[in-house]
Amino acid sequence: MAARLHSDGLAWQGSSGGNACWIAESRSVQSCTTQDRPGAGLPAWGIARMAAVAVSAAFLLCLFWPSSAVAQVFVVGAKSAIGTMPAFHPTNVELETMPLTLRSGQELIRALSSEQGFAARPLPMGDKGVVLRANGDLSPDANAYQKVLYAKGTSVGAGDRIVITKLIIHGDRIQFDLNGGPDYKHKYLRHVSIGMDPYDTAPVVQDDGLLPTGARVTLQFQKYVPEISASDVKALLAPVIDFGLKSPVRAYVDTLPPKIRDAILAHKLLVGMSHRMVLASMGQPERKIREKKDGEPYEEWIFGEPPQEVDFVRFTGDRLSRLEIAALGQPLVVRTQDETDGYSSPVLQRQVAMGGDPGPDHDSSQDKPPTLLKPGETGASGGEKPVQFPAPKTPSDGGSEQANLSQP
Repeated sequence: MAARLHSDGLAWQGSSGGNACWIAESRSVQSCTTQDRPGAGLPAWGIARMAAVAVSAAFLLCLFWPSSAVAQVFVVGAKSAIGTMPAFHPTNVELETMPLTLRSGQELIRALSSEQGFAARPLPMGDKGVVLRANGDLSPDANAYQKVLYAKGTSVGAGDRIVITKLIIHGDRIQFDLNGGPDYKHKYLRHVSIGMDPYDTAPVVQDDGLLPTGARVTLQFQKYVPEISASDVKALLAPVIDFGLKSPVRAYVDTLPPKIRDAILAHKLLVGMSHRMVLASMGQPERKIREKKDGEPYEEWIFGEPPQEVDFVRFTGDRLSRLEIAALGQPLVVRTQDETDGYSSPVLQRQVAMGGDPGPDHDSSQDKPPTLLKPGETGASGGEKPVQFPAPKTPSDGGSEQANLSQP
């Protein structure tokens, strides 16, 4: 009989020759002294009882253990649970030397918010997440990465779809929260209660009991975030997130004319766009308003919040008919002329032909008016006559219904 204790989990080994087995679990290998052994300090009769139990267990194991069994080892730990990590290949993207401006930062947030991709490697949970240095290495490194996944848990596996739900630009780094992020939406308000009775108050924000399971990726630069485009950021994130595959939005955008496609990919608006085009370009608006003008209803979507740029998008039917852009310190820009070169989205129509419906080559001018006569029957002589209604009742017959109702 042989037994081994591994530092990363549960070890088991048995053999038919030894007719015994030993199971142990530990996080680290420790020396076992006389005081640490099971049964240390017990009286002689206690040690004898333990020995008798061990001998009985060994005897039963000898009876039921198959004779053809061979020595086996089964280990469950960090390495065996996570598996091997994908190889890391640093990027080589040329970066600007000028710091990122406020306007470029706003455009970067708008371009990358709600962007979808696929995880290139498993991402751990926790507020620290992983830190990717621009054109550099990944922290934690390959050895510590498995330990973090084993300790914190896996948020998404390699190849799973992710969505950028939050983006923060701060100092020398860009922080991306994926699939809701690792923090509660209201981190502190869940613990704040307001009320007169200390035993009967409710927190400001109710806790639904669900733990956040999102991930966090931080893209770190040397001194500051340089002037950079959304495509360059995606290229720098390639070791962690793959944006190369098409999303449903991109598949729809590829069916549009080049002018509209380029505007949507740049998150711009054009007069004449449809609801679906605007959603593909800007996402969901902050507010929606429905009003009437000259008796005709219209819907207005509002994107942005002051002091940032605010776009007022007015729809007439399914067409963007009026666009107002309000920027801080700039005059109001109003656009009403069509900017899509007359393009209109195709309307999905489906015509269902019943058994008696005419074919596509049917001449409607030869159609006869509907009739109740069967084929071959002729109508009464004299043509059509007015419908004969029953004569109204006279007072001699008991009076009219109105007269009877008027009497008490």
